Amino acid sequence: MTTLREEMAGAARSLAEAGCQTPRLDAELLLAHVLGIDRAQLVMRAAEEAAADDRTRYLALLTRRVRREPVAYILGRREFRHITLAVDPRVLIPRPETELLVEVGLTLVAGARVCDVGTGSGAVALALKHERPDLQLTGADVSAGALSVARMNGQRLGLQVEWVHSDLLEDVGGCEAVFANLPYVADQELLPPEVAGYEPREALLGGPDGLELIRRLVTQAGHRPGVSLVALEVGDTQAAATEELLCGAGFAAVERRRDLAGIERVVVGRR
Repeated sequence: MTTLREEMAGAARSLAEAGCQTPRLDAELLLAHVLGIDRAQLVMRAAEEAAADDRTRYLALLTRRVRREPVAYILGRREFRHITLAVDPRVLIPRPETELLVEVGLTLVAGARVCDVGTGSGAVALALKHERPDLQLTGADVSAGALSVARMNGQRLGLQVEWVHSDLLEDVGGCEAVFANLPYVADQELLPPEVAGYEPREALLGGPDGLELIRRLVTQAGHRPGVSLVALEVGDTQAAATEELLCGAGFAAVERRRDLAGIERVVVGRR
């Protein structure tokens, strides 16, 4: 007899040996998924015997994780603020630090028109619409695959967002605020196996210094007289350069917001 607790313990050891950073958490999430329960219920049932068919399914998921496939892709979902998003390899997995963009959006005036550029799974646009239904949201992406995921998420959540296939702001209508989590990883930067091997490169790499798309977007926004705010997620050494770009485009009132790790993660420019 093998209990669920023992299954998880063995799985956690295997994941740790494979280099996974959160082996115990990963083991719990995958087993809870197999059993169709949440982690709290898993703790309560830890002494139960593991059924043979559940062990087989669990092993299949663990094999994928040992190969460093992200847990979010294995489960097909990711929590983001107060909503659950479907995710797959067509989109970047939403990160907690991106919630800083949503926090900026919550301060907008009622009824503001907002564009989430590089929307991916729709995380920022949908989270904002969920918490501020008065806002008029557009999600734009150059990837048709990403837009399919975002549209599916919007339909499932019952949130009204306009989805636009666009290279940055090129095909986007009028808006007062622009939010973006664009690719900002420098082309030669080394990435963890979960990222390098599974997440879409076009959603990660931003040119030699990581700022190629950010430069283009800031320039586009600066040429639009109706845009009064631009909020950008950036890498851990890019805040100063991004502030300079925003000031040069006319967004001279600049604020930097730090994530939980103390990194200047979001740069906000206003005019």
